[in-house]
Amino acid sequence: MRASVYIETLGCQMNVADSERAATRLRAAGYDLTDRAETADVVLFNTCSVRARAAQKVFTRIIEVRRAHTGGRQPLLGLMGCVAQLEGASLFDKEPALGLVAGTRATDRLPALIESALGGEARTLDLGERAEGDAWDVSLTERHSPFVAFVPIIEGCNKFCSYCIVPFSRGRERSRSAEEIVREVQGLRAEGYREVQLIGQNVNSYRPKTEDGLKDFRGATPFSRLLRAVAATGLERIKFTTSFPRDFHTDIVAALDEHENLCDWVHLPVQSGSNRVLKAMRRGYKVADYLKRVEAIRNARRRLALTSDVIVGFPGETAEEFEETLSLVEQCQYDGLYIFKYSERQGTPAAALADDVSVEEKKTRFLALERQQRANQTRIYENYVGREVKVLVEGESAKSEQDMTGHSTCQKVVNFPCDADLRGRVVNVRITQAKTNSLYGEMTGEAAHVS
Repeated sequence: MRASVYIETLGCQMNVADSERAATRLRAAGYDLTDRAETADVVLFNTCSVRARAAQKVFTRIIEVRRAHTGGRQPLLGLMGCVAQLEGASLFDKEPALGLVAGTRATDRLPALIESALGGEARTLDLGERAEGDAWDVSLTERHSPFVAFVPIIEGCNKFCSYCIVPFSRGRERSRSAEEIVREVQGLRAEGYREVQLIGQNVNSYRPKTEDGLKDFRGATPFSRLLRAVAATGLERIKFTTSFPRDFHTDIVAALDEHENLCDWVHLPVQSGSNRVLKAMRRGYKVADYLKRVEAIRNARRRLALTSDVIVGFPGETAEEFEETLSLVEQCQYDGLYIFKYSERQGTPAAALADDVSVEEKKTRFLALERQQRANQTRIYENYVGREVKVLVEGESAKSEQDMTGHSTCQKVVNFPCDADLRGRVVNVRITQAKTNSLYGEMTGEAAHVS
């Protein structure tokens, strides 16, 4: 048997999908996948570079793994993902214990890279492009969940927002064929999966090379046509993330209205409520443009949960401009908001700007926005009390052994008393309590059986 490999994923859903793909290739090549880093022959960290803190976390984990390792010799340590792509060979000098660095497009070549490194090749490095014929398939064995599957539809980004490192770490946009995506979703449905999440840095930038798989579906954009094509598979729950406001066409909302299995949730990152800051961020839209998208979402036939991202303390952001962001957040009434303090990423255009908002002021603005969002969210969550939502039972609640947990179609975390053997079923839950970031309820009726 070949060496045992442990993969630890840091970062976003795309990283999770990449780790699943890597594990599929490694197991097919004869490697043994393990969930025990302390005994593995090879330890791979799939890294995130979106924020400085996330990028540094991996070096702490390397120290922890080396100290905890109980094997006769230290494992081959490797970095893959965004940090690997960006920093390349310099990582070997930063962390001498590293033996392998593989970029974001080297996933399918990992078996050969590990073989070379274990065979004695010092500083094994691959930052090359993904081969044109590389398959996107993932083995069911390697999926992070037996009920929910991440299905990448596009990788990379062409937007080049001034603060963002993703176009440099993930490369240019590259869309999968609709035919391949639909086939994957059909296969997942046949295997009993209840939900797929179509993922990408910008899903509504989806632009496949051919019409294959889309010819029978109307729509104003390739992405809205893809939504209709995936909905036609009959899979029970379909979600997508992340949407870029400039490319968010109102026909996406029309598709959601037409198909109940397209879930009632949209994640639409705004980043700032100031037109001047949005321009400095190179977002390509104004506040009024964003609000038109929000209006279309609010005018849908059913209520669509809306979530977003905001960066506070971007270089040059004044107190008045931050107040504009507070005003926008109050106007949009988000179901959820991810708030980030600006952190410089070397190599981005924003890194050339003076980071002139102090650490203390960033924290103050973060807390002010968090307080406002918490007040908005409390009102929204309290409105769910007495209502029924459909929840996919995913596992045991972290807070109570008597409760199970899952997500609603509107992407709310819901906890409720439930037998563990209902895991993987979709159940109706009447909400009885609104918590800070979750809902609590009681199951009503009988669980929906897997079709």
